[in-house]
Amino acid sequence: MARLDYLELPVGDRAAAKRFYAEAFGWRFTDFGPDYAATMSGDTDVGLDASPEKVKALLPVIRVEALEATLSAVEAAGGMIVVPIFAFPGGRRFHFRDVDGHELAVMQAD
Repeated sequence: MARLDYLELPVGDRAAAKRFYAEAFGWRFTDFGPDYAATMSGDTDVGLDASPEKVKALLPVIRVEALEATLSAVEAAGGMIVVPIFAFPGGRRFHFRDVDGHELAVMQAD
């Protein structure tokens, strides 16, 4: 079953963003390299992306069990793949635009 699993935020300064969310909400972050950190609560988590390749807007991430089948379903439903399947620490994912132009990602955990 697919579910909203993650929300990725583009940030200018990862350390400042971590500090803000820790102070405002008590969130704890795990660092994944110099430009990325994420909560690891097991619920809907938040990623802070300060990399040069970061997305321009909030990026909802949907978790699925079958990545390739979901990619085919997204295309068949009229979605446009904008980033093909790639690996990242913890799984694989792709990005697509829905019929209204919103960018989302779909991931399958390792």
